[in-house]
Amino acid sequence: MAGNTSHISDKRVALVLGSGGARGLAHIGAIEELESRGYTISSIAGCSMGSIIAGMYAAGQLKEAKEWFLQVDKQLILRMMDINLLSGNSLVKGQRIIKELEKIVPDRPIEQLNIPCAIVASDMIHTEEIVFRSGSLFEAVRASISIPLFFQPVQIGQRLLIDGGILNPLPLHIVERHEGDILVAMDISGKDSMPIDNEYEPIDVEGKLHDIKARGIPVPKSWENQLRQLGKRVDKVRMERANDLGRAVSFAGMVDRMSDMQIQQNTLMALRLTPPDVHAVMPQYAYTTFDFDKAEEIIEQGRLLMRQALDEYEQKVQI
Repeated sequence: MAGNTSHISDKRVALVLGSGGARGLAHIGAIEELESRGYTISSIAGCSMGSIIAGMYAAGQLKEAKEWFLQVDKQLILRMMDINLLSGNSLVKGQRIIKELEKIVPDRPIEQLNIPCAIVASDMIHTEEIVFRSGSLFEAVRASISIPLFFQPVQIGQRLLIDGGILNPLPLHIVERHEGDILVAMDISGKDSMPIDNEYEPIDVEGKLHDIKARGIPVPKSWENQLRQLGKRVDKVRMERANDLGRAVSFAGMVDRMSDMQIQQNTLMALRLTPPDVHAVMPQYAYTTFDFDKAEEIIEQGRLLMRQALDEYEQKVQI
C-alpha cells in the first residue's frame, strides 16, 4: 500500500466514499470536481450510499446515475418502498430500489468493472466487516445499504449482512492503492452538534391587553397587574423547560442520535488509522438520510466541499 506523498505528478486518486444516506449524493459532485481538475480515479471504495456511487462510477455510468437521481422526488421514493409485511426485523425488502438501479447499470461482476472497486458491508452474526471485491455488484450494494430495521438484511451463506456504515462508515483502509497515488476521502458523516429546538416565545401580555382594550372591553387595573404577574410565572416555567435538554430530545431523537454518535466516532477512528491526503467533509446533520429530493443541492455541496479540500491540498504540495 502506498503511503502519503509530498508531491504528486500524475494526480492519480484512490477514492473513498462514505456512508450517509441522501448525503451520499455529494459523492457525485466530489467526483466531478476531481475529474474537472485533471485527477484520475484509479481505484474506488464505498460504503452504504457510497457503495452505490462507487459501483456506478466504476461501471462508467455515473452520468446516467446522476440524471436518475436528479429526477427522484418523494413520490418515487415511496413507490420504491416494497413494504416487508412478513418480516419482523425490517420495514422494507429493498429489492425494488435494486431493480431501479439495474435499469441504469445491468448487474455485472465487480472484478469486471472499469477500475478496482471495493464495497463494504457488516456481518451482524459475526460482528465482522465484509469487503466485496468480486461477485455480483448489486448483491454487494444491496448488502452495503441495508440500514438496520429499515432494509431487510442480506443473507449470504451463514452471514447476515447489514449496512457497512455500522462498522466502517469511511473504509479508507480497504481501497486498492498504487505507488504514487493519493488517498482522497469524501466523508459525509462529519462530527457536529445535535440540533436542539429549545427556543420559546415569551408571552406578549401587553399586546394581548392592548387587543382586549381595542375591542372596547374594560379591564380593571388589578386584573392587568394579575395578568402581568401570571405571564411572568408562565414565562419562567417555559424558559426552564426549554433549557431542560432532556425534555428537548424525543425518544426517536435519542435513538437516532446514538446511531449518529457511533458512526461519527467510527469515522474519526478510520481517519486516525488511515489518514487521507485529501479529506472533504460534510456535517452529518447537513441533510437527512432520505433527502433524495434535494439531489441537485447536495451534489453541488459535494462539489464545493471537494473543491475546498483540493485547494488546501494543492497549496500544501504545490501541484
